[in-house]
Amino acid sequence: MNNQHQADESRRAFLKAGVGALGAITLSQVASENAEADPSQSPRRPNFVFFLGEGVRWDEYSCMGNPIIQTPNMDRIAREGMTFRNSFTVNALCAPSRAITLTGLYSHVTGIVSNQGTTGELDLPGQVIPEDIPVISDLLRKAGYEVGMFGRANVNVEDRYWDHYFGFRGWIWDYHKPILRECIKGEWSSPKQYNEYVDDLITTRAVEWIGKKREKPYCAFVWFNAPHAPFYRPRRLLDLYNGVKIPTPETFNDDLKDPPYPGKPRNSAIANAWNKIGTTVNGYVDPRTLEELVKDHYAGVVDNDYNVGRVLDVLEKTGTLDDTAIILSSDHGFFLGEWRMYDKRFMYEPSIRVALMVRYPRLVKAGSVCDLMVLNLDTMPTMMELAGVKIPENAQGKSLVPLLQGKSPTDWRKDWYYEYFSYPYDEHVRPHRGVRTERYKLMHFYAIPQYPELPDQFELYDLKEDPKELNDLYGKPGYEALAEQLKRRIVEFRKETHDHTNDALI
Repeated sequence: MNNQHQADESRRAFLKAGVGALGAITLSQVASENAEADPSQSPRRPNFVFFLGEGVRWDEYSCMGNPIIQTPNMDRIAREGMTFRNSFTVNALCAPSRAITLTGLYSHVTGIVSNQGTTGELDLPGQVIPEDIPVISDLLRKAGYEVGMFGRANVNVEDRYWDHYFGFRGWIWDYHKPILRECIKGEWSSPKQYNEYVDDLITTRAVEWIGKKREKPYCAFVWFNAPHAPFYRPRRLLDLYNGVKIPTPETFNDDLKDPPYPGKPRNSAIANAWNKIGTTVNGYVDPRTLEELVKDHYAGVVDNDYNVGRVLDVLEKTGTLDDTAIILSSDHGFFLGEWRMYDKRFMYEPSIRVALMVRYPRLVKAGSVCDLMVLNLDTMPTMMELAGVKIPENAQGKSLVPLLQGKSPTDWRKDWYYEYFSYPYDEHVRPHRGVRTERYKLMHFYAIPQYPELPDQFELYDLKEDPKELNDLYGKPGYEALAEQLKRRIVEFRKETHDHTNDALI
C-alpha cells in the first residue's frame, strides 16, 4: 500500500468518525453562519497580509541574532509585533506544509503527503486539496473578505475562487523568465511568460492589489519562491556576500569520521539520505559547496525582505498599516550544512523550526515574545478568530489569539506530533513520525515491507542538554522509561488525529 493510498484511507476514517469537514462543518455551513453576521458585529475586522517564505530557517533573520544576514523589514514586523520563538511545521515538505497551513489539518487528513506533480509545469495537476475541505480564503471570502494569492501556493488552488490570483502551482525553476497564471474576479487568463525576477514580479502585483481602494476587508497571501533550489538571485544581489566567510557546522564532516555519523544509529536515516551538499543525485539543483548554498540562500531571504518592505510601504501610504494583521512565517526550515545536508524533510530542528511573527497593534503589544510551542496547524484558526469567522470544528490546530493578547493558557500544548511520508521520491529521506515535547524528541523511522533494507529505527534526543541533536539516547541505560512513554504518546497522537497510515505496522 503506497503512502498516497494510506493517506486516503486515513482521510476516509477521519470523515467517518464524524469530525471531518463533511461530518462536522461544511463550507456552505460556515458561509451561512458568517456571510452576513460578522460585518455588523465587527466593523473593524482586520485586513490580512500573510508572507510565507520558502524554506527560510528561524535563524535567517538579523532580529534572531544572525551575524551575517540583514533583514530590516522583517525585523520591523518582529519589533512592532510578537515573535514566536518556538514555532514549527508538522510536515517539513513544501506542498504538505502549505496545505496544512491553508486548512489547519494534518497531511494524513488532506491527503497531500508529497510534492509529486508540483514541479512547476503548468500541464501537471499538482496536489489538490479535496473540495470538501475549506481553506482560509474560502472561509474569509464567504464572510465578506476579498481574497488574493500572489506567488507560490505549491498546491493547486486554481479550483478555488480568487478576487485576484497571480502565481503558479509548484515552484519556478527559471527565476528570471517565470511562467504564471492570472485570475481576476474568478476569470482565468492563459499562462504567460515574464522577463522579471519572479518574487519581485509577484510582489508588484500584490502591491497594486493591496493599494486599491475598497469597501471590504481583504486577505493577501504573498508567498515567495526564493530561496528554493536552484537558488538563483536577483541581479542586484549577485555580489552580495563576496568575501564573507561562512562558518562550517560542526557536523559537516561527520560522514568522514570513524564510525560515520557518530551519535546516530548505525545505518541511520541521515547516512542513507541523498540531500547532501556536493552530490549530483538531483541534477543541477544540488548545491556544490557549503559557501555557495548559504550565500545563495541568504540572498534569497534578503530579496524576501526587500519585497516585504515594498508591501509595508504601500500599507503605510494607504493609511491601513495598523488595520492589517501581518503574519510572517515559512513553510519549513532548511539544512545549511548540518551533517552536510541541505533541504528539509527530517524531524531535526533545522528542518522543522520556522519563524513566526505577527504585527497587529490593535491586539498585539510591540516587541512581545512568546516561548510556547506553536504550529503551522494554528494559522487557519488564528486568522478565523481574528476575522470573527467561525472556526471549523474539525480544525486540528489552536487559535493563537490568546497568546497574541499576552496570555499564557494553562492548557496550552506541551507536545506535538510530526509526520513525513514521501519516500523514495527525490531524496530518499525515510518516512517517519515522532513526538516533540518542550524538552525531548522521539523519532520513529518505521519499517515498510516493500523496502526490506530499511529497519525499524528510533532516535531520542534531550533538547535541553543536546540542542544540536548530536547524541541519540535511544537504547541507552536510564532512558528506557522515557522512550516507552514517548512511544505511547505517538500512539495517542495517531488516535487523536485519526492517523491510520501504516496501521498494520504498529
